[in-house]
Amino acid sequence: MRILHTSDWHIGRTFHGYATVDALRDVLAELVVQTRENDVDLVIVAGDVFDSATPAAECYQVLTDTLVALRETGAQVVVTSGNHDSAARLGFQAALLRDGISVLTDPTRLADPLTLHDAAGPVHVYGIPYLEPARVRHLWPDVPMRTQEQAIDHAMHLIRADQAERGGRSVVVSHCFAAGIEATPGVEREIRQGSLDVVPLSVFDGPDYVALGHIHGRQRLSDRVRYAGAPLHYGFGEKGRARGAWLVELTAEGLGEVAWLDLPVPRALEVVRGALDDLLSDERFAYAEDAWVSAEYTDRLPQRDVMRRLQERFPHCATVAHTPEHARVDDERTYVQRVRAARSDRDLIDAFLEHVREGEGVTAAEAELLADVVIDERPALVEASA
Repeated sequence: MRILHTSDWHIGRTFHGYATVDALRDVLAELVVQTRENDVDLVIVAGDVFDSATPAAECYQVLTDTLVALRETGAQVVVTSGNHDSAARLGFQAALLRDGISVLTDPTRLADPLTLHDAAGPVHVYGIPYLEPARVRHLWPDVPMRTQEQAIDHAMHLIRADQAERGGRSVVVSHCFAAGIEATPGVEREIRQGSLDVVPLSVFDGPDYVALGHIHGRQRLSDRVRYAGAPLHYGFGEKGRARGAWLVELTAEGLGEVAWLDLPVPRALEVVRGALDDLLSDERFAYAEDAWVSAEYTDRLPQRDVMRRLQERFPHCATVAHTPEHARVDDERTYVQRVRAARSDRDLIDAFLEHVREGEGVTAAEAELLADVVIDERPALVEASA
């Protein structure tokens, strides 16, 4: 049996304020092609199908079109909910979809698998929807249910008991933060947003394959426990990281070969850094003109209308930051300490400019101007009020 493991579609999510629905639709269309070309028997979507519990109508259409297209390849499809999804809304969607598409969102049916068959016998697919302890502990009042680890450990206890009775091979789908993940940019943000705590890898002992969702980059925690990651890049911290899905083969004995299938990247991510004039004109930055761009300009002073000017060259410039090239602070005092040490209004202005310019205070030209403007060289207010 061949299984395609994908996750974290986040339909409806934006990229720094820009819509991604059209790009995602194209990438998911390629996922359908890969499913057909590789004779996939089962497609698993491991949670966070939507980016919001209340997705727009367009998002539902993208989901429905993709799931139906996957089913038309001949593959069965299993979808679970993640921490961004509404299990109730996905569950409602299940009743509207055709035979062969299973949306597993009911925590009371953890031990009720979808069972498929191949020449070697049955394969039981168990879907664990995102289990928020506070919302599911009433289902098992006699079981400690304060953490994600406890919730999923109990779910796996129920699944292993059912699997022992049924026999055959098994696959588990879950959406969580599992121990052993390689630290990558964006991971901490996802943990905080979902309030997910770490689940030990040993909790997932037993199944032939565990298809995880939640982390946006591919991860191999063991031969049989993996994250597929998101099909799109959703932040510049993901630059250069592959997008795709795992192609998993189950043999008569259990887990067989696992291969990675790349998905296309609709628009590359680039970070450009330099003086603003160079960013606007230097040919060495031409490679980024059609990419999503995060720009850092290194001019000593902040410039005006920077985003508009950059977007004239880089239409897809999404973020801009002022990061002076030679900024340095020899004085280790805090801003408050500098203000308190000021002996005059002139010193106070110098302390402020030194703070906002990261080490460079009043210039000679500015000193001449201040000599005309700051007439009263009275003691600093801080000292006067002491």
